[in-house]
Amino acid sequence: MAKNNVTFILHKPQLSENIGACARGIKNFGFSKLILIDPKPSFPNDKIIATSVGAKDIIKKSKVYSNLENTIDKIDILIATSARYRNKNIKHIELKDLKKINFRKKVGFLFGSEASGLSNHEITYTNYTLKISTDKNFKSLNLSHSLIIIAQHISTLLSKEKFKKNKTKKFKPASKKEILSMTNLCIKHLNQINFFKQKEKKPIMLENLRNIFYKMELSDKETRILSSVFASLGKKAD
Repeated sequence: MAKNNVTFILHKPQLSENIGACARGIKNFGFSKLILIDPKPSFPNDKIIATSVGAKDIIKKSKVYSNLENTIDKIDILIATSARYRNKNIKHIELKDLKKINFRKKVGFLFGSEASGLSNHEITYTNYTLKISTDKNFKSLNLSHSLIIIAQHISTLLSKEKFKKNKTKKFKPASKKEILSMTNLCIKHLNQINFFKQKEKKPIMLENLRNIFYKMELSDKETRILSSVFASLGKKAD
């Protein structure tokens, strides 16, 4: 079932009430997977359970991670929610564009913390940024409200769409785990040759590098080839 492929990821959520409301919204529309990354309140707690109302099972089954990178190894397509367009080499989409997403793959929706949203660093791990259209004079949406809007839209979309299996096996997109492994291998060898000589520029250079790899929409074969190239260059550098 396509809904089992959808995961909702809360990055550093700050309020117990929002976590509980998100769990409730997930269950309202027939989804079941919730991940939390470094939540501020203790998890779970009584307020989260109370706010989730009948979605205690979602809370019980949810997973908690310390950072984003450890979270996405089983995600094929990661979509960040953002109230603004980023000046990044990343594809910006709206709700209507979700019909183009292949929900036969593992799809994750990433939500930022209530206070600061998602940083450019977190955005670099994603394939798309998703913007929910709002009044231009008041664009800020509550975390749980954003999740509920997206969950309802996907639920309606999946109930209408008939997902046909792709008959061709010539192109198999690389998984998020494969791209992440390849990227880390590249960065490892760049560090070995002291590529990042200007330390203050290293963070933005790493962001740009991740953006390039995720924007390319590599196949699993292409990812293996590039990994072999990076490994070979590392041996020569030694």
